[in-house]
Amino acid sequence: MEALLEEHKKLARKSNLSKSLEDVQNSIDLLVQARESIAADPNCARVTLAKLQAPVKQSFEAVNSDLKEVYKGLGNYSKALDKKFKDKPLPSTDHDALSSHPALINRAVAMHLLREGQFSVASTFLTDATNRPPHSEPQLRTPNSNSNPEDDLGIDSLKSEALRKQFADMYHILHAMKYERNLLPAIDWARANSKLLETRGSNLEFELGKLQFVWLFTGGPNPIDPRSRSQNQQQALQYAQRDLVHFQGRYLKEMTQLSGAMAFSPNLSQSPYRRIFHNEGAWEDLANSFTREFCSLLGLSADSPLYIAATAGAIALPTLLKLQTIMKEKRTEWTTQHELPVEIPLPPAYHFHSIFVCPVSKEQTTDDNPPMMMPCGHVVAQESLMRLAKGSRFKCPYCPNESRPEDAKRLYM
Repeated sequence: MEALLEEHKKLARKSNLSKSLEDVQNSIDLLVQARESIAADPNCARVTLAKLQAPVKQSFEAVNSDLKEVYKGLGNYSKALDKKFKDKPLPSTDHDALSSHPALINRAVAMHLLREGQFSVASTFLTDATNRPPHSEPQLRTPNSNSNPEDDLGIDSLKSEALRKQFADMYHILHAMKYERNLLPAIDWARANSKLLETRGSNLEFELGKLQFVWLFTGGPNPIDPRSRSQNQQQALQYAQRDLVHFQGRYLKEMTQLSGAMAFSPNLSQSPYRRIFHNEGAWEDLANSFTREFCSLLGLSADSPLYIAATAGAIALPTLLKLQTIMKEKRTEWTTQHELPVEIPLPPAYHFHSIFVCPVSKEQTTDDNPPMMMPCGHVVAQESLMRLAKGSRFKCPYCPNESRPEDAKRLYM
């Protein structure tokens, strides 16, 4: 992996198009100057064009030389990739778990496009999905139901102008935060949703105000000019007195730190408040927090379901490739249809529901059939518990202890 990273650094450092673009721009400038000279004095056209030949030829040669370096860098990087990630056929199975849920896939794709601000592409995709509806999904529909399966999965809700407007608002706020260093749209949104955020226990509104204070304190749009330091600090204090004072009850310690930084203003980088005022990742972290809270208020996950599925699949690939090799050597087959034949360890952030399998029924627990822990400490699914108990005292299937159904406690995993 180190060799691959080294080639990537070389590619980013030397084999990029910045020099080529600069040389192309020089050629354009030469041509523009020649055109202006000829327009000003048509009689000098022959002399101007004669003088132009050598510089333009040199400029084109420079561009070709730059591109050779780019092609060389790309070639070396491609070889490093091929060496590290050797071409292997992806693991396959006769059962495609998503083939019977095309509407679910359409919804994930459309939601991803909306989250990314690709509203026109999402609109075209949804129109196409509606005009060419997927095959029916009887397992997802209620008996005697004539509704489109897409409706059951919320495809129609994605066509709502209100939902698109909400994602457009999120996209513009994030764009202002990341690329314009403008927190005011996000602060206005957090203020308008203050009650809901407070109910969730979110500190987003204060963190936005805190970063706005830091931005003003360190110079705002003019952080390089030391002559305006005193004026910048005054603006930050005025902002705190006007917009942050109502946070004193909950964030007194943080407010004290912000005001205490005044004493260290000439040398904040060496002060106890360096972490607050010189945090390079603060803007990106806050943008992620904003996205999480915005989507939470819409009842959505912070990350795109399509991104989560693709990432989880990428994490699973090495294990599945290894399994495929073992099965080929032992001449065995992938026999499971509705679950993976091996456990795939995913990060904690990707654990969205219980993964407990009842040792009695051998079925995975669900919200309707949750895991239940008996007084002895052993755990079974609720349906298995009811079948064992039959409404009275029963013996644990794994130890001699007896208990009653009402003594069991639900587990959340």
